[in-house]
Amino acid sequence: MRALLGFAALGIFWGAWGAAVPAVQRQAQASDGELGLALVLVGLGALVSMRATGVLGDRFGPRLTPIAVGAFGLAAVLPGVAHSPGQLYVCLLVAGATSGAMDVAINADAVREEVRSGRPLLNLAHACFSAAVVVASLATGLLRWAGAGPGLVFGLAAVVVVLAAIAVRPGPAQTWEVAEADPPKLFERIPAWLLVIGILGALAYWIEGAWQDWGALHLERTLDAPPVVSALGPALFAAAMTVGRLAGNTLLGRWSERRLLVVGALGAAVGTAIAAATSSAGVALAGIMLAGAGCSVLAPTIIGVAGRAAAPRERATVVGSVTTLMYLGFLVGPALVGGLAELATLRASLLGVAALALLLAFLFAVVRLPKPAAG
Repeated sequence: MRALLGFAALGIFWGAWGAAVPAVQRQAQASDGELGLALVLVGLGALVSMRATGVLGDRFGPRLTPIAVGAFGLAAVLPGVAHSPGQLYVCLLVAGATSGAMDVAINADAVREEVRSGRPLLNLAHACFSAAVVVASLATGLLRWAGAGPGLVFGLAAVVVVLAAIAVRPGPAQTWEVAEADPPKLFERIPAWLLVIGILGALAYWIEGAWQDWGALHLERTLDAPPVVSALGPALFAAAMTVGRLAGNTLLGRWSERRLLVVGALGAAVGTAIAAATSSAGVALAGIMLAGAGCSVLAPTIIGVAGRAAAPRERATVVGSVTTLMYLGFLVGPALVGGLAELATLRASLLGVAALALLLAFLFAVVRLPKPAAG
């Protein structure tokens, strides 16, 4: 339950962020280019903190999680107080770094609970994140409609995250093996198997990020959908992610991880191809939902596979490493989609994403996945 609360709290912030971006941009008086740079700094901050958090997690055990969540709770107010582009850069860099630290801490907790209980949990935990994103997006829209500014929106989000930090404190019986002798180091060689898993995860995040960032634009610009329809793209994608992860958590009781990953990537490929190729906004929305359902199971299943393959003393470090590699897909993928759209068309670029998802399904079918470690 503690892990689920952490994921829900993280989703509350990022759902609020997605719905409040226009207000934040206006308050900070940032141009589109300046906002774009600020968004890159979110990812860079996360990349810097993720592996370091994993290393600390293996050294200090469950005590780290409420600290990481609390740090993000304090940083969650920052986007609401930025009144210039320079302030926005600093605020989002800090928010990105603390968000990345919280992300690794709660994922490591979920992996350890999977190992302890012998039951799948990662897809359910990520479903809580996706559901919270939908709820927070709608709530933020209502708050903005009622006249609330960014300060109030992110102040409320920060309160939720801080309360979650209190709730995720480990109980007296909640312990795990701490790496006291020869603990993992921040800078050391990444094993080949982990590098492969991380690259597959980066491709999965590339596909996911493509629809999160470009779905509404595709509906509005390529298919001439009105704004009220184009706004449904990200919302339905997130809703499908929630349902897909709940289903994926159940299916892992009967399916292998490999089968779930292959089916998920195939669903993402078919859904992306439908949404990219159609001339109907309604059909495109259906394709986006299928793509979301397919994408939904990829990241949590990959993190679970990597975490269970690690030795107990280095599980948090491995989770931090694989999430760092995967996050590169979020940074690079959407930018490459935009670059290809500039050279050709957005439709052609998204069809390329469909081909990438098909390739990913093939790789999941043939790449050797690591086995769970003993202990």
